[in-house]
Amino acid sequence: MKEWKNPFLLILGIGISHLGNWIYFIALNILILNITGSAAAVAGLYVIRPIAVLLTNTWAGSVVDRVNKRKLMMIIDLMRGSLIMLLPFITSLWTIYALLLLIHMIGTFFGPSSSVYITKLVPTEKRKRFNSIMSMTGSGAFLLGPAIGGMLIMLFGTNLCIFINAITFFICACIIYFLPNIEKDEHRMKVSIHMKTILEDWSVVLRFAKKATFFITVYILFQLSMLIAFALDSQEVTFIKQSLTLSDQDYGLMVSIAGIGAVIGAAVSAMVTRLVNVKYYLGGGMVLASIGYIMFYASFNFISAVFSFVFLGFFIAFANTGYATFFQNNVPTNIMGRFGSIAEMIQAMLQIFFTLILGLASEWFSLQIVCLVLAVIGTIFATILFIAVLRPSKRTYFVEK
Repeated sequence: MKEWKNPFLLILGIGISHLGNWIYFIALNILILNITGSAAAVAGLYVIRPIAVLLTNTWAGSVVDRVNKRKLMMIIDLMRGSLIMLLPFITSLWTIYALLLLIHMIGTFFGPSSSVYITKLVPTEKRKRFNSIMSMTGSGAFLLGPAIGGMLIMLFGTNLCIFINAITFFICACIIYFLPNIEKDEHRMKVSIHMKTILEDWSVVLRFAKKATFFITVYILFQLSMLIAFALDSQEVTFIKQSLTLSDQDYGLMVSIAGIGAVIGAAVSAMVTRLVNVKYYLGGGMVLASIGYIMFYASFNFISAVFSFVFLGFFIAFANTGYATFFQNNVPTNIMGRFGSIAEMIQAMLQIFFTLILGLASEWFSLQIVCLVLAVIGTIFATILFIAVLRPSKRTYFVEK
């Protein structure tokens, strides 16, 4: 159990910040609505993060791969916590948007940094279980955060929720401080990044992509399936209310039950890590999750929709664990920050594209038919992915020791 001390500390720190994020997310929506009274202003919150990704991820990976990841993660959390504490004192919508953009731009460095740090901290044979527990923590935060946030808002208002999120970032930074400095003197915090450096880094990632053709094939197929799933998520409320004619309360209950499915899926995936190879997590999990989307958009009442939600929530936990483990095992840590940042930027652009296409198509045709067609396309990509990872000649990519 001693060898799990540091991984569990990291899970605890990130899990606490995830819980704070969900409490804060609910409060922020209400805060914006109270200030402006505009649903459009609330919708504006959802485009800030993709904009932040596009602004920073061309060069964020160049910084991440050249600095000490543990120190960078602490600095990021301290900065985010400090900036979030300013939000309750601002009454101008555009000032809030600008501050949120800055917070998200700083936050884009955390994902690539934590990916590299996790890969160096957690031994290969323990990564799948670690990722399963991390997924369970994220699902638990998704389940508990909105409920806690709603209760706190009812009792104390939105400001307390925002302050709590800031405190969770400070707690996460403190926990990371007690983790080992696995890079020692390998990196310095002072880094000078120029356009030439960025272009050279992009060429390094491109050379890796050309050499690691199987990894890139699996990566693209998984991301296409997942991005289609994200696009379908954007229409779930409309489908539930217009096609199934269910209420807001029904939707809230369905999301909560889906969260329970995701938590159970992550728990089961953590328990069977010794029995099931990562390729079945990755390929099989994505196929079954994609089928869950077909089932959901083919549903005809509350019961069938809830069952579909639980089904896809259960298996998406396996898919996410499999992908995270496959990524950590096959991308060199010295370029992982750059690869992750560039890939996230491309994903953000594709996510916007898929969401817009789905939204426009839904205006011209039946929403249910459009979503079903897209879900089938996502399942085809996932099936091709599963076939690819099952090839005996590629088993070395899925060795876990």
